[in-house]
Amino acid sequence: MKILLTGASGQVGYELQRSLQGLGEVIAVDRARMDLSDLGQVREVIRAVKPGLIVNPAAYTAVDKAESEPDLARRINAEAPAVMAEEARRLGAAMVHYSTDYVFDGGKAGGYVETDPTNPLNVYGATKLEGEQAVAAAGIPHLILRTSWVYGLRGKNFLLTMLRLAGERDELRVVCDQHGAPTWCRTVADSTALVLAQGRATVVSDLEHQADLPGDAIVRAEVTDETGELTRAILRLAGDPAARARLGSRAAEHVRSAHSATRVRDAWRDALEKAHRL
Repeated sequence: MKILLTGASGQVGYELQRSLQGLGEVIAVDRARMDLSDLGQVREVIRAVKPGLIVNPAAYTAVDKAESEPDLARRINAEAPAVMAEEARRLGAAMVHYSTDYVFDGGKAGGYVETDPTNPLNVYGATKLEGEQAVAAAGIPHLILRTSWVYGLRGKNFLLTMLRLAGERDELRVVCDQHGAPTWCRTVADSTALVLAQGRATVVSDLEHQADLPGDAIVRAEVTDETGELTRAILRLAGDPAARARLGSRAAEHVRSAHSATRVRDAWRDALEKAHRL
């Protein structure tokens, strides 16, 4: 079976190239080969590859910038996944799609579960929710994975930013009023492959029996965290036992995004140490 993987140069996409090996022939494409802002190109690539499974971690992820580029964010996060799902239906293929904690408003006191009502507060969250809905409505076997606070050793993320600043400054000022679940991109990729391989999605060998795709799930770290504690943990890994972070707070629209991952989860401190050792 051919597996079409988008966003191959991104954090999760890069890890998926390794994790999906053995499940099929992985055809990984980056923006140069399949630009999600070009819907015609998205169709052309899918029709040329003819995959049995589409795995789509590619997205517009600049949360603040999306407010000034809503049309571009919607095209990449909502319209492109809709096209992928439409083409998957035409081919009789399945789809794995990645979403975000930003589909929630952050107002829940406890951890979010898959069935909680969505209420995005910004353009990024709204467009990602539209993408989820388009995939779910397409009538195809699908899996939607919501992630939060994804980090790794590639691209731009909180881990790399804190490690860089720790080497440049004597003291860091970090907000501590945001709560979430730090999730290693390798955890996301390995969890995806595990779900597919364990038979909850039987796309590997028999496309006629895909009805047991779970539909949606949350993949995240096991323990809810705040930005302050995450910063301290990173600084300790960087060789700063005193964890020289001055913590403050700020008014933020989306301050609590902790997922209660009952289906797929990992211990965030263990994953953070593993990532740092690579």
